[in-house]
Amino acid sequence: MQHSERSPSESYFWPVVWAVGLHVLMFAMLFVSFAFSPELPPARPVVQATLYQLKSQSQATTQTTQKVAGEAQKTSAPQFETERLEQKKAEEQKLVQAKAAEQKKAEEARKAEAAKAEAAKKAEAEKKAAEQKRQADIAKKRAEEEAKKKAAEEAKKKAAAEEAKKKAAAEAAKKKAAEDAKRKAEEARRKAAEDQKAAALAELLSDNVQNQQALAETHGDQVAGNLDDLIIKLITENWQRPMSARRGMSVELLIQMLPDGTIANASVSRSSGDAPFDSSAVAAVRNVGRIPEMQQLDRATFDSLYRQRRVIFKPED
Repeated sequence: MQHSERSPSESYFWPVVWAVGLHVLMFAMLFVSFAFSPELPPARPVVQATLYQLKSQSQATTQTTQKVAGEAQKTSAPQFETERLEQKKAEEQKLVQAKAAEQKKAEEARKAEAAKAEAAKKAEAEKKAAEQKRQADIAKKRAEEEAKKKAAEEAKKKAAAEEAKKKAAAEAAKKKAAEDAKRKAEEARRKAAEDQKAAALAELLSDNVQNQQALAETHGDQVAGNLDDLIIKLITENWQRPMSARRGMSVELLIQMLPDGTIANASVSRSSGDAPFDSSAVAAVRNVGRIPEMQQLDRATFDSLYRQRRVIFKPED
């Protein structure tokens, strides 16, 4: 049986196909690896070098080189994969370290920013507190000034009120003193007049009854005139002048008295024609109350002259 002898090109066909397929698979794995890992240095162009060498060498040399290259590739493929994995691992470790360094740097930057923000916040708070304290000090000072001003005004008002009060008290005291002096002078004048009239009556009514009767007969009109003047004077002093009183008016009053000089009653016996004036005259008589001088008269003289006595009162009196 004859065996057909294969040509050299046929004997290297399948090893080349396997080598090319293996390189394609390796390139695919490298492509996937590079897609999920940091960029790695490019793989060494073993196949390309081998192909270029095949073109430049002779047929025998090329076949020998391809055979040697195939053997070398079988030997160096696991070693290259190990180196590639170690390099990938080193790159990944560097990436992790770089990422950790970046995270640390970012954390430090974040902490620095936080510290800076906290410092700025603290400075702002201190500035705000200082401003609030300044405003509070201004408000306090203003309130103190207002309080001092108000206290000064109150003191001034109080002093003015005290001064006005003292002045009013002095004026009142001065007025009261004047009124007291006037009243005392009037009382002294009245008392002097009364004493004078009482002395005259005492002189007329002194000694015994016979002498009194003689004096009464001799001086009756004079005594009656003096007592009538006294009565008119007392009525005038107690009279409150009404608005309707005019000069030329006159009212006749009937006065009823007791022996001790007490006025028992007073009435109008002849009107002036003006009721307010008549009423004011009657009120003035009743306000006299009592005329002590009547006690100096003997009973007969009193009964005959002053038990009931008519007097005429005029505004000009």
